[in-house]
Amino acid sequence: MLQIGSVVDNKYKILNKIGQGGMSTVYLAMNERANKQWAIKEIRKDKMEQSQVAIDSLRTETELLMKLSHPNLPSIADIIDYDDSFLVVMDYIEGNTLSRALIDYGPQPQEYVIEWAKQMCDVLGYLHSQEYPIIYRDLKPSNIMLKPDGNIVLIDFGTARRYKHGNIEDTTCLGTRGYAAPEQFGGQGQTDARTDIYCLGATMYHLVTGKNPSDPPYEMYPIRYWNDNLSQGLEKIILKCTQLDPAQRYQNCAQLLYDLEHYFELDNAYIKKEKIKLASFSITAALAIICAAASITFFNFAGKVQASSYEKIMDEADKSFTQQEMGNNYQDAIAVNPRKADAYIDLINKVYLEDDNFTEEEALELRQLLITTRNGKRYEDYLAEDIEGYSLFAYRLGLAYFYCYEVDGNKPQSAYWFQKAADGLLDASQKERAIRLGSIAEYYISIGSEDKSGDDKVSYRQYWDDLKSVSQGNITAIDNATTALVIYREMTSQICINANEFKAAGITYQEISAEIEAIQSHIEKDIRGTQSEQSQRVKELENDVEDNIVKANQILQMAY
Repeated sequence: MLQIGSVVDNKYKILNKIGQGGMSTVYLAMNERANKQWAIKEIRKDKMEQSQVAIDSLRTETELLMKLSHPNLPSIADIIDYDDSFLVVMDYIEGNTLSRALIDYGPQPQEYVIEWAKQMCDVLGYLHSQEYPIIYRDLKPSNIMLKPDGNIVLIDFGTARRYKHGNIEDTTCLGTRGYAAPEQFGGQGQTDARTDIYCLGATMYHLVTGKNPSDPPYEMYPIRYWNDNLSQGLEKIILKCTQLDPAQRYQNCAQLLYDLEHYFELDNAYIKKEKIKLASFSITAALAIICAAASITFFNFAGKVQASSYEKIMDEADKSFTQQEMGNNYQDAIAVNPRKADAYIDLINKVYLEDDNFTEEEALELRQLLITTRNGKRYEDYLAEDIEGYSLFAYRLGLAYFYCYEVDGNKPQSAYWFQKAADGLLDASQKERAIRLGSIAEYYISIGSEDKSGDDKVSYRQYWDDLKSVSQGNITAIDNATTALVIYREMTSQICINANEFKAAGITYQEISAEIEAIQSHIEKDIRGTQSEQSQRVKELENDVEDNIVKANQILQMAY
Protein backbone atom coordinates (compact mmCIF):
# COMPACT_ATOMS: atom_id res chain seq x y z
CA MET A 1 0.00 0.00 0.00
CA LEU A 2 1.29 3.46 -0.89
CA GLN A 3 2.28 5.71 1.99
CA ILE A 4 0.96 9.27 2.32
CA GLY A 5 3.86 11.64 1.65
CA SER A 6 5.89 9.11 -0.34
CA VAL A 7 7.13 9.93 -3.85
CA VAL A 8 6.52 7.47 -6.68
CA ASP A 9 8.70 7.27 -9.78
CA ASN A 10 10.65 10.31 -8.54
CA LYS A 11 7.80 12.70 -9.44
CA TYR A 12 4.37 11.73 -8.02
CA LYS A 13 3.94 12.73 -4.36
CA ILE A 14 1.08 10.86 -2.66
CA LEU A 15 -1.18 13.40 -0.91
CA ASN A 16 -4.08 11.33 0.42
CA LYS A 17 -6.40 8.39 -0.24
CA ILE A 18 -9.58 9.33 -2.12
CA GLY A 19 -11.18 6.00 -2.95
CA GLN A 20 -11.23 2.31 -2.03
CA GLY A 21 -12.54 -0.67 -3.98
CA GLY A 22 -12.34 -4.43 -3.68
CA MET A 23 -9.28 -4.70 -5.91
CA SER A 24 -7.80 -1.21 -5.88
CA THR A 25 -7.13 1.96 -3.92
CA VAL A 26 -7.15 5.42 -5.47
CA TYR A 27 -4.86 8.20 -4.25
CA LEU A 28 -4.56 11.90 -5.00
CA ALA A 29 -1.01 12.69 -6.09
CA MET A 30 0.92 15.77 -7.17
CA ASN A 31 3.47 15.87 -9.96
CA GLU A 32 5.73 18.41 -8.27
CA ARG A 33 7.74 19.04 -11.41
CA ALA A 34 4.67 20.09 -13.43
CA ASN A 35 2.61 21.33 -10.42
CA LYS A 36 -0.31 19.16 -11.59
CA GLN A 37 -2.59 16.84 -9.62
CA TRP A 38 -3.24 13.26 -10.74
CA ALA A 39 -5.23 10.30 -9.51
CA ILE A 40 -3.23 7.12 -9.01
CA LYS A 41 -5.07 3.80 -8.94
CA GLU A 42 -3.08 1.15 -7.09
CA ILE A 43 -3.93 -2.46 -7.96
CA ARG A 44 -2.11 -4.98 -5.79
CA LYS A 45 -0.67 -7.93 -7.70
CA ASP A 46 -1.65 -10.49 -5.04
CA LYS A 47 -5.30 -9.39 -5.36
CA MET A 48 -5.16 -9.62 -9.16
CA GLU A 49 -3.74 -13.14 -9.07
CA GLN A 50 -7.00 -14.22 -7.44
CA SER A 51 -9.16 -12.81 -10.19
CA GLN A 52 -8.66 -13.13 -13.95
CA VAL A 53 -11.61 -10.75 -14.39
CA ALA A 54 -9.67 -8.05 -12.48
CA ILE A 55 -6.62 -8.54 -14.70
CA ASP A 56 -8.75 -8.34 -17.85
CA SER A 57 -10.56 -5.28 -16.45
CA LEU A 58 -7.31 -3.40 -15.81
CA ARG A 59 -5.93 -4.32 -19.21
CA THR A 60 -9.17 -3.22 -20.91
CA GLU A 61 -9.38 0.10 -19.10
CA THR A 62 -5.78 1.10 -19.72
CA GLU A 63 -5.66 0.00 -23.36
CA LEU A 64 -8.89 1.80 -24.23
CA LEU A 65 -8.30 5.07 -22.42
CA MET A 66 -4.74 5.49 -23.66
CA LYS A 67 -6.05 5.61 -27.23
CA LEU A 68 -8.99 7.97 -26.63
CA SER A 69 -9.27 11.74 -26.33
CA HIS A 70 -12.56 13.43 -25.42
CA PRO A 71 -13.45 16.20 -22.94
CA ASN A 72 -15.90 13.87 -21.13
CA LEU A 73 -13.33 11.09 -20.69
CA PRO A 74 -10.35 10.86 -18.32
CA SER A 75 -6.94 10.20 -19.86
CA ILE A 76 -4.21 7.86 -18.63
CA ALA A 77 -0.76 9.42 -18.40
CA ASP A 78 1.35 6.55 -17.12
CA ILE A 79 1.36 2.89 -15.99
CA ILE A 80 4.02 1.97 -13.43
CA ASP A 81 5.08 -1.50 -12.27
CA TYR A 82 5.78 -0.60 -8.65
CA ASP A 83 6.92 -3.22 -6.11
CA ASP A 84 3.85 -5.37 -5.34
CA SER A 85 1.41 -3.23 -7.32
CA PHE A 86 0.50 -1.82 -10.67
CA LEU A 87 -0.05 1.98 -10.57
CA VAL A 88 -2.27 3.65 -13.17
CA VAL A 89 -1.73 7.43 -13.32
CA MET A 90 -4.80 9.17 -14.71
CA ASP A 91 -6.58 12.53 -14.72
CA TYR A 92 -7.80 13.66 -11.32
CA ILE A 93 -11.47 14.55 -11.76
CA GLU A 94 -12.57 17.09 -9.18
CA GLY A 95 -16.16 16.65 -8.03
CA ASN A 96 -18.48 13.82 -6.98
CA THR A 97 -20.36 11.05 -8.70
CA LEU A 98 -24.00 11.48 -9.67
CA SER A 99 -24.80 8.68 -7.21
CA ARG A 100 -23.50 10.99 -4.45
CA ALA A 101 -25.78 13.75 -5.77
CA LEU A 102 -28.71 11.33 -5.46
CA ILE A 103 -27.74 10.41 -1.91
CA ASP A 104 -27.28 14.03 -0.83
CA TYR A 105 -30.13 15.71 -2.70
CA GLY A 106 -32.52 13.02 -3.96
CA PRO A 107 -34.12 13.19 -7.44
CA GLN A 108 -32.36 15.66 -9.72
CA PRO A 109 -34.10 18.46 -11.68
CA GLN A 110 -35.08 17.17 -15.10
CA GLU A 111 -33.31 20.10 -16.81
CA TYR A 112 -30.03 18.95 -15.24
CA VAL A 113 -30.66 15.33 -16.15
CA ILE A 114 -31.39 16.23 -19.76
CA GLU A 115 -28.20 18.30 -19.99
CA TRP A 116 -26.12 15.48 -18.50
CA ALA A 117 -27.78 12.98 -20.84
CA LYS A 118 -26.90 15.16 -23.84
CA GLN A 119 -23.26 15.13 -22.75
CA MET A 120 -23.45 11.37 -22.34
CA CYS A 121 -24.84 11.05 -25.88
CA ASP A 122 -21.84 13.02 -27.11
CA VAL A 123 -19.24 10.87 -25.37
CA LEU A 124 -21.02 7.55 -26.07
CA GLY A 125 -21.41 8.58 -29.71
CA TYR A 126 -17.65 9.21 -29.78
CA LEU A 127 -16.96 5.74 -28.37
CA HIS A 128 -19.39 4.09 -30.79
CA SER A 129 -17.83 5.92 -33.77
CA GLN A 130 -14.38 4.37 -33.31
CA GLU A 131 -13.09 2.14 -36.09
CA TYR A 132 -13.93 -0.77 -33.79
CA PRO A 133 -16.86 0.62 -31.77
CA ILE A 134 -16.39 0.69 -28.00
CA ILE A 135 -19.41 -0.44 -25.99
CA TYR A 136 -19.23 0.88 -22.42
CA ARG A 137 -21.83 -1.52 -20.90
CA ASP A 138 -21.88 -0.24 -17.31
CA LEU A 139 -23.38 3.24 -17.42
CA LYS A 140 -24.86 4.22 -14.04
CA PRO A 141 -24.73 7.26 -11.72
CA SER A 142 -21.74 5.93 -9.76
CA ASN A 143 -19.67 5.83 -12.96
CA ILE A 144 -20.38 9.45 -13.89
CA MET A 145 -18.42 12.25 -12.23
CA LEU A 146 -20.03 15.69 -11.94
CA LYS A 147 -17.41 18.45 -12.02
CA PRO A 148 -17.88 21.85 -10.32
CA ASP A 149 -18.45 23.51 -13.73
CA GLY A 150 -21.52 21.30 -14.33
CA ASN A 151 -19.88 19.06 -16.93
CA ILE A 152 -19.67 15.32 -16.48
CA VAL A 153 -16.89 12.74 -17.00
CA LEU A 154 -17.41 9.03 -17.67
CA ILE A 155 -15.14 6.90 -15.51
CA ASP A 156 -14.33 3.19 -14.92
CA PHE A 157 -13.87 1.40 -18.27
CA GLY A 158 -13.35 -1.99 -16.69
CA THR A 159 -16.37 -3.57 -18.40
CA ALA A 160 -16.06 -1.84 -21.80
CA ARG A 161 -15.49 -3.97 -24.89
CA ARG A 162 -14.97 -3.50 -28.61
CA TYR A 163 -17.82 -4.53 -30.87
CA LYS A 164 -16.82 -7.50 -33.02
CA HIS A 165 -18.65 -7.97 -36.31
CA GLY A 166 -19.79 -11.55 -36.70
CA ASN A 167 -19.97 -12.36 -32.99
CA ILE A 168 -23.21 -13.97 -31.90
CA GLU A 169 -23.06 -12.81 -28.28
CA ASP A 170 -20.67 -11.55 -25.59
CA THR A 171 -18.32 -14.08 -24.07
CA THR A 172 -18.64 -12.48 -20.60
CA CYS A 173 -21.83 -11.23 -18.96
CA LEU A 174 -20.90 -7.94 -17.31
CA GLY A 175 -22.93 -4.95 -16.17
CA THR A 176 -25.02 -3.87 -13.21
CA ARG A 177 -28.39 -5.51 -12.79
CA GLY A 178 -31.22 -3.01 -13.18
CA TYR A 179 -29.16 -0.75 -15.45
CA ALA A 180 -27.98 -3.50 -17.78
CA ALA A 181 -29.84 -4.35 -20.99
CA PRO A 182 -31.20 -7.90 -21.43
CA GLU A 183 -28.58 -8.77 -24.06
CA GLN A 184 -25.82 -8.22 -21.47
CA PHE A 185 -26.81 -11.44 -19.74
CA GLY A 186 -26.23 -13.71 -22.73
CA GLY A 187 -28.43 -15.60 -25.14
CA GLN A 188 -29.90 -12.50 -26.81
CA GLY A 189 -27.13 -11.33 -29.11
CA GLN A 190 -23.95 -9.39 -28.45
CA THR A 191 -23.97 -5.92 -26.91
CA ASP A 192 -23.82 -2.93 -29.25
CA ALA A 193 -24.50 0.82 -29.23
CA ARG A 194 -28.15 0.18 -28.33
CA THR A 195 -26.98 -1.51 -25.13
CA ASP A 196 -25.43 1.73 -23.93
CA ILE A 197 -28.63 3.56 -24.89
CA TYR A 198 -30.59 1.22 -22.60
CA CYS A 199 -28.13 1.87 -19.76
CA LEU A 200 -28.41 5.64 -20.34
CA GLY A 201 -32.21 5.40 -20.21
CA ALA A 202 -32.02 3.50 -16.89
CA THR A 203 -29.56 6.09 -15.57
CA MET A 204 -31.87 8.97 -16.54
CA TYR A 205 -34.73 7.12 -14.84
CA HIS A 206 -32.78 6.83 -11.58
CA LEU A 207 -31.58 10.43 -11.65
CA VAL A 208 -34.96 12.00 -12.33
CA THR A 209 -37.07 9.78 -10.05
CA GLY A 210 -34.59 8.85 -7.31
CA LYS A 211 -35.74 5.21 -7.71
CA ASN A 212 -32.81 2.82 -8.14
CA PRO A 213 -33.54 0.27 -10.92
CA SER A 214 -30.90 -2.05 -9.43
CA ASP A 215 -32.99 -2.53 -6.28
CA PRO A 216 -35.47 -5.46 -6.27
CA PRO A 217 -37.84 -6.02 -8.02
CA TYR A 218 -35.66 -4.43 -10.75
CA GLU A 219 -38.59 -2.66 -12.42
CA MET A 220 -38.91 0.75 -14.07
CA TYR A 221 -42.29 2.45 -14.20
CA PRO A 222 -43.04 5.47 -16.42
CA ILE A 223 -41.38 8.40 -14.62
CA ARG A 224 -44.66 10.31 -14.25
CA TYR A 225 -45.92 7.44 -12.07
CA TRP A 226 -43.59 8.88 -9.42
CA ASN A 227 -43.94 12.58 -10.26
CA ASP A 228 -46.64 13.83 -12.64
CA ASN A 229 -44.86 17.21 -12.92
CA LEU A 230 -42.14 15.57 -15.00
CA SER A 231 -42.16 16.05 -18.76
CA GLN A 232 -44.23 13.66 -20.86
CA GLY A 233 -41.60 14.08 -23.55
CA LEU A 234 -38.80 12.93 -21.25
CA GLU A 235 -40.98 10.02 -20.13
CA LYS A 236 -41.39 8.89 -23.74
CA ILE A 237 -37.64 9.19 -24.35
CA ILE A 238 -36.75 7.04 -21.32
CA LEU A 239 -39.39 4.44 -22.22
CA LYS A 240 -37.97 4.17 -25.74
CA CYS A 241 -34.40 3.88 -24.42
CA THR A 242 -35.34 1.01 -22.11
CA GLN A 243 -37.29 -1.20 -24.49
CA LEU A 244 -36.35 -4.87 -23.98
CA ASP A 245 -36.03 -5.37 -27.75
CA PRO A 246 -32.99 -3.43 -29.05
CA ALA A 247 -34.79 -2.87 -32.36
CA GLN A 248 -37.43 -0.81 -30.52
CA ARG A 249 -34.88 1.52 -28.90
CA TYR A 250 -33.09 4.50 -30.40
CA GLN A 251 -30.66 2.99 -32.86
CA ASN A 252 -27.84 5.44 -32.21
CA CYS A 253 -26.94 8.33 -29.92
CA ALA A 254 -27.60 10.95 -32.61
CA GLN A 255 -31.29 9.99 -32.68
CA LEU A 256 -31.49 10.13 -28.89
CA LEU A 257 -29.65 13.47 -28.74
CA TYR A 258 -32.10 15.02 -31.20
CA ASP A 259 -35.09 14.02 -29.07
CA LEU A 260 -33.38 15.23 -25.88
CA GLU A 261 -32.84 18.62 -27.52
CA HIS A 262 -36.53 18.73 -28.53
CA TYR A 263 -38.09 16.80 -25.64
CA PHE A 264 -40.80 19.43 -25.08
CA GLU A 265 -42.12 18.71 -28.59
CA LEU A 266 -43.01 15.19 -27.42
CA ASP A 267 -45.30 16.51 -24.65
CA ASN A 268 -48.97 15.79 -25.30
CA ALA A 269 -49.89 19.46 -24.88
CA TYR A 270 -47.45 20.43 -27.61
CA ILE A 271 -48.65 17.65 -29.92
CA LYS A 272 -52.27 18.66 -29.34
CA LYS A 273 -51.42 22.25 -30.20
CA GLU A 274 -49.72 21.12 -33.41
CA LYS A 275 -52.75 18.97 -34.31
CA ILE A 276 -55.00 22.00 -33.87
CA LYS A 277 -52.66 23.92 -36.16
CA LEU A 278 -52.82 21.04 -38.65
CA ALA A 279 -56.64 20.93 -38.46
CA SER A 280 -56.83 24.67 -39.01
CA PHE A 281 -54.48 24.33 -41.92
CA SER A 282 -56.58 21.51 -43.40
CA ILE A 283 -59.71 23.68 -43.26
CA THR A 284 -57.80 26.53 -44.81
CA ALA A 285 -56.44 24.21 -47.48
CA ALA A 286 -59.94 22.97 -48.34
CA LEU A 287 -61.18 26.53 -48.69
CA ALA A 288 -58.13 27.31 -50.78
CA ILE A 289 -59.01 24.53 -53.20
CA ILE A 290 -62.55 25.83 -53.53
CA CYS A 291 -61.21 29.29 -54.20
CA ALA A 292 -58.34 28.16 -56.43
CA ALA A 293 -59.51 30.05 -59.47
CA ALA A 294 -59.89 33.29 -57.53
CA SER A 295 -56.52 32.79 -55.80
CA ILE A 296 -54.72 32.81 -59.15
CA THR A 297 -56.14 36.25 -59.83
CA PHE A 298 -55.10 37.60 -56.47
CA PHE A 299 -51.76 35.78 -56.14
CA ASN A 300 -49.58 38.70 -57.12
CA PHE A 301 -51.67 41.02 -54.98
CA ALA A 302 -51.24 38.75 -51.93
CA GLY A 303 -47.50 38.71 -52.44
CA LYS A 304 -47.44 42.49 -52.44
CA VAL A 305 -49.56 42.58 -49.27
CA GLN A 306 -47.18 40.15 -47.54
CA ALA A 307 -44.17 42.23 -48.55
CA SER A 308 -45.91 45.39 -47.42
CA SER A 309 -46.85 43.84 -44.07
CA TYR A 310 -43.32 42.57 -43.53
CA GLU A 311 -41.75 45.96 -44.24
CA LYS A 312 -44.33 47.72 -42.07
CA ILE A 313 -43.61 45.45 -39.08
CA MET A 314 -39.85 45.85 -39.56
CA ASP A 315 -40.32 49.63 -39.59
CA GLU A 316 -42.38 49.41 -36.38
CA ALA A 317 -39.63 47.33 -34.78
CA ASP A 318 -37.07 50.06 -35.42
CA LYS A 319 -39.39 52.57 -33.75
CA SER A 320 -40.07 50.42 -30.68
CA PHE A 321 -39.77 52.01 -27.24
CA THR A 322 -38.63 48.83 -25.42
CA GLN A 323 -36.48 45.82 -26.25
CA GLN A 324 -39.41 43.52 -25.51
CA GLU A 325 -41.60 45.35 -28.02
CA MET A 326 -38.81 45.32 -30.60
CA GLY A 327 -38.26 41.58 -30.16
CA ASN A 328 -41.99 40.87 -30.49
CA ASN A 329 -42.10 42.90 -33.71
CA TYR A 330 -39.18 41.03 -35.24
CA GLN A 331 -40.79 37.71 -34.36
CA ASP A 332 -44.05 38.92 -35.93
CA ALA A 333 -42.13 39.85 -39.08
CA ILE A 334 -40.58 36.36 -39.17
CA ALA A 335 -44.06 34.84 -38.86
CA VAL A 336 -45.23 36.92 -41.84
CA ASN A 337 -42.28 35.86 -43.99
CA PRO A 338 -39.92 33.24 -42.46
CA ARG A 339 -37.82 33.23 -45.66
CA LYS A 340 -36.30 36.69 -45.13
CA ALA A 341 -33.14 36.83 -43.05
CA ASP A 342 -33.32 40.50 -42.01
CA ALA A 343 -35.70 39.98 -39.08
CA TYR A 344 -33.70 37.01 -37.72
CA ILE A 345 -30.44 38.95 -37.91
CA ASP A 346 -31.91 42.13 -36.39
CA LEU A 347 -33.44 40.04 -33.59
CA ILE A 348 -29.93 38.82 -32.74
CA ASN A 349 -28.06 42.10 -33.19
CA LYS A 350 -30.56 44.66 -31.88
CA VAL A 351 -32.42 42.68 -29.21
CA TYR A 352 -30.43 39.71 -27.91
CA LEU A 353 -27.05 41.44 -28.09
CA GLU A 354 -28.24 44.88 -26.98
CA ASP A 355 -26.66 44.24 -23.57
CA ASP A 356 -23.72 42.32 -25.08
CA ASN A 357 -24.95 39.11 -23.41
CA PHE A 358 -26.64 36.33 -25.37
CA THR A 359 -28.46 34.51 -22.58
CA GLU A 360 -29.52 30.87 -22.35
CA GLU A 361 -33.16 32.00 -22.36
CA GLU A 362 -32.62 34.03 -25.54
CA ALA A 363 -30.85 31.11 -27.20
CA LEU A 364 -33.74 28.80 -26.31
CA GLU A 365 -36.27 31.35 -27.62
CA LEU A 366 -34.40 31.52 -30.93
CA ARG A 367 -34.16 27.72 -31.21
CA GLN A 368 -37.89 27.42 -30.58
CA LEU A 369 -38.52 30.07 -33.25
CA LEU A 370 -36.39 28.17 -35.77
CA ILE A 371 -38.27 24.89 -35.22
CA THR A 372 -41.71 26.54 -35.36
CA THR A 373 -43.58 24.84 -38.20
CA ARG A 374 -45.89 26.12 -40.90
CA ASN A 375 -47.45 23.74 -43.38
CA GLY A 376 -45.27 20.99 -41.92
CA LYS A 377 -42.08 22.95 -42.60
CA ARG A 378 -39.82 24.60 -40.02
CA TYR A 379 -39.00 28.31 -40.14
CA GLU A 380 -35.31 27.39 -40.40
CA ASP A 381 -36.04 25.34 -43.53
CA TYR A 382 -37.81 28.32 -45.08
CA LEU A 383 -34.87 30.57 -44.20
CA ALA A 384 -32.38 28.07 -45.65
CA GLU A 385 -34.00 28.49 -49.07
CA ASP A 386 -32.23 31.87 -49.21
CA ILE A 387 -28.68 30.52 -49.13
CA GLU A 388 -27.03 33.92 -48.85
CA GLY A 389 -29.40 35.15 -46.12
CA TYR A 390 -29.14 31.89 -44.16
CA SER A 391 -25.34 31.99 -44.38
CA LEU A 392 -25.27 35.51 -42.97
CA PHE A 393 -27.71 34.52 -40.21
CA ALA A 394 -25.52 31.51 -39.30
CA TYR A 395 -22.47 33.78 -39.27
CA ARG A 396 -24.12 36.32 -36.93
CA LEU A 397 -25.40 33.56 -34.65
CA GLY A 398 -21.93 32.01 -34.58
CA LEU A 399 -20.51 35.36 -33.47
CA ALA A 400 -23.19 35.66 -30.76
CA TYR A 401 -22.38 32.20 -29.38
CA PHE A 402 -18.62 32.72 -29.68
CA TYR A 403 -18.31 36.09 -28.00
CA CYS A 404 -21.46 36.76 -26.01
CA TYR A 405 -23.25 33.59 -24.84
CA GLU A 406 -23.73 33.91 -21.06
CA VAL A 407 -20.91 36.52 -21.15
CA ASP A 408 -18.07 33.97 -21.58
CA GLY A 409 -19.25 32.38 -24.82
CA ASN A 410 -20.25 28.88 -25.95
CA LYS A 411 -17.46 27.86 -28.30
CA PRO A 412 -18.75 24.38 -29.33
CA GLN A 413 -22.15 25.82 -30.33
CA SER A 414 -20.44 28.66 -32.20
CA ALA A 415 -18.37 26.13 -34.17
CA TYR A 416 -21.62 24.47 -35.35
CA TRP A 417 -22.99 27.72 -36.78
CA PHE A 418 -19.66 28.90 -38.20
CA GLN A 419 -19.50 25.62 -40.13
CA LYS A 420 -22.94 26.29 -41.63
CA ALA A 421 -21.85 29.85 -42.47
CA ALA A 422 -18.59 28.75 -44.08
CA ASP A 423 -20.44 26.16 -46.20
CA GLY A 424 -22.78 28.84 -47.58
CA LEU A 425 -22.49 32.11 -49.50
CA LEU A 426 -20.58 34.81 -47.65
CA ASP A 427 -18.25 37.64 -48.46
CA ALA A 428 -14.73 36.17 -48.85
CA SER A 429 -13.51 37.89 -45.68
CA GLN A 430 -16.52 36.74 -43.67
CA LYS A 431 -16.08 33.17 -44.93
CA GLU A 432 -12.41 33.24 -43.91
CA ARG A 433 -13.34 34.64 -40.50
CA ALA A 434 -16.01 31.96 -40.02
CA ILE A 435 -13.46 29.24 -40.81
CA ARG A 436 -10.85 30.77 -38.49
CA LEU A 437 -13.29 31.34 -35.63
CA GLY A 438 -14.59 27.79 -36.02
CA SER A 439 -11.01 26.54 -35.64
CA ILE A 440 -10.39 28.78 -32.64
CA ALA A 441 -13.58 27.48 -31.02
CA GLU A 442 -11.99 24.02 -31.03
CA TYR A 443 -8.87 25.43 -29.36
CA TYR A 444 -10.85 26.66 -26.37
CA ILE A 445 -11.75 23.06 -25.55
CA SER A 446 -8.15 21.84 -25.44
CA ILE A 447 -5.95 24.94 -25.11
CA GLY A 448 -3.47 24.50 -22.30
CA SER A 449 -4.28 20.79 -21.81
CA GLU A 450 -1.81 18.03 -22.52
CA ASP A 451 -2.10 14.86 -24.53
CA LYS A 452 -1.01 11.53 -23.12
CA SER A 453 2.63 12.14 -24.08
CA GLY A 454 2.70 15.30 -21.98
CA ASP A 455 2.78 17.64 -25.00
CA ASP A 456 0.30 20.47 -25.49
CA LYS A 457 -2.67 19.45 -27.65
CA VAL A 458 -2.78 22.94 -29.19
CA SER A 459 0.17 25.14 -30.10
CA TYR A 460 -0.06 28.66 -28.71
CA ARG A 461 1.79 29.82 -31.84
CA GLN A 462 -0.97 28.36 -34.01
CA TYR A 463 -3.57 29.84 -31.68
CA TRP A 464 -1.94 33.29 -31.93
CA ASP A 465 -1.70 33.14 -35.73
CA ASP A 466 -5.40 32.34 -36.05
CA LEU A 467 -6.41 35.02 -33.55
CA LYS A 468 -4.36 37.55 -35.48
CA SER A 469 -5.84 36.45 -38.79
CA VAL A 470 -9.40 36.95 -37.48
CA SER A 471 -8.52 40.55 -36.53
CA GLN A 472 -7.09 41.50 -39.93
CA GLY A 473 -8.63 44.00 -42.35
CA ASN A 474 -11.33 46.62 -42.03
CA ILE A 475 -13.88 44.54 -40.13
CA THR A 476 -16.15 47.58 -39.71
CA ALA A 477 -16.54 47.89 -43.49
CA ILE A 478 -16.97 44.15 -44.02
CA ASP A 479 -19.32 43.57 -41.07
CA ASN A 480 -20.05 46.47 -38.73
CA ALA A 481 -18.49 48.43 -35.87
CA THR A 482 -20.03 46.19 -33.23
CA THR A 483 -18.55 43.01 -34.70
CA ALA A 484 -15.17 44.71 -35.15
CA LEU A 485 -15.04 45.88 -31.53
CA VAL A 486 -16.17 42.52 -30.16
CA ILE A 487 -13.32 40.84 -32.10
CA TYR A 488 -10.82 43.48 -30.91
CA ARG A 489 -12.02 43.00 -27.34
CA GLU A 490 -11.51 39.24 -27.56
CA MET A 491 -8.05 39.67 -29.06
CA THR A 492 -6.85 42.09 -26.38
CA SER A 493 -8.44 39.95 -23.66
CA GLN A 494 -6.55 36.86 -24.85
CA ILE A 495 -3.30 38.83 -24.82
CA CYS A 496 -3.97 39.68 -21.16
CA ILE A 497 -4.77 36.07 -20.28
CA ASN A 498 -2.11 34.25 -22.31
CA ALA A 499 0.85 36.67 -22.49
CA ASN A 500 3.22 34.23 -20.76
CA GLU A 501 2.09 31.30 -22.93
CA PHE A 502 2.53 33.39 -26.10
CA LYS A 503 6.03 34.35 -24.96
CA ALA A 504 6.91 30.70 -24.27
CA ALA A 505 5.67 29.81 -27.77
CA GLY A 506 8.21 32.21 -29.30
CA ILE A 507 5.86 35.10 -30.11
CA THR A 508 7.84 38.29 -29.68
CA TYR A 509 6.93 41.42 -27.79
CA GLN A 510 7.13 43.31 -31.10
CA GLU A 511 4.58 40.99 -32.76
CA ILE A 512 2.03 41.45 -30.01
CA SER A 513 2.61 45.21 -29.73
CA ALA A 514 2.16 45.56 -33.48
CA GLU A 515 -1.21 43.82 -33.24
CA ILE A 516 -2.33 46.12 -30.43
CA GLU A 517 -1.25 49.16 -32.46
CA ALA A 518 -3.14 47.84 -35.51
CA ILE A 519 -6.31 47.51 -33.40
CA GLN A 520 -5.89 51.08 -32.11
CA SER A 521 -5.39 52.29 -35.68
CA HIS A 522 -8.54 50.51 -36.92
CA ILE A 523 -10.61 52.02 -34.11
CA GLU A 524 -9.26 55.48 -34.91
CA LYS A 525 -9.71 55.24 -38.69
CA ASP A 526 -12.75 52.96 -39.09
CA ILE A 527 -14.98 53.77 -36.12
CA ARG A 528 -14.10 56.97 -34.29
CA GLY A 529 -16.19 59.94 -35.41
CA THR A 530 -18.55 57.80 -37.55
CA GLN A 531 -22.29 57.44 -37.23
CA SER A 532 -21.77 54.01 -35.68
CA GLU A 533 -20.05 55.58 -32.69
CA GLN A 534 -23.29 57.27 -31.70
CA SER A 535 -24.58 53.87 -30.55
CA GLN A 536 -24.35 53.35 -26.79
CA ARG A 537 -23.28 49.75 -27.29
CA VAL A 538 -20.45 50.75 -29.63
CA LYS A 539 -19.25 53.31 -27.08
CA GLU A 540 -19.27 50.69 -24.31
CA LEU A 541 -17.38 48.17 -26.46
CA GLU A 542 -14.88 50.86 -27.41
CA ASN A 543 -14.24 51.58 -23.72
CA ASP A 544 -13.83 47.84 -23.04
CA VAL A 545 -11.20 47.53 -25.77
CA GLU A 546 -9.34 50.59 -24.54
CA ASP A 547 -9.30 49.21 -20.97
CA ASN A 548 -8.02 45.86 -22.28
CA ILE A 549 -5.26 47.60 -24.25
CA VAL A 550 -4.04 49.38 -21.12
CA LYS A 551 -4.02 46.09 -19.18
CA ALA A 552 -2.40 44.19 -22.06
CA ASN A 553 0.47 46.69 -22.30
CA GLN A 554 1.06 46.45 -18.56
CA ILE A 555 1.03 42.64 -18.62
CA LEU A 556 3.37 42.55 -21.64
CA GLN A 557 5.84 44.77 -19.81
CA MET A 558 5.89 42.32 -16.90
CA ALA A 559 5.97 39.20 -19.09
CA TYR A 560 8.79 40.35 -21.37
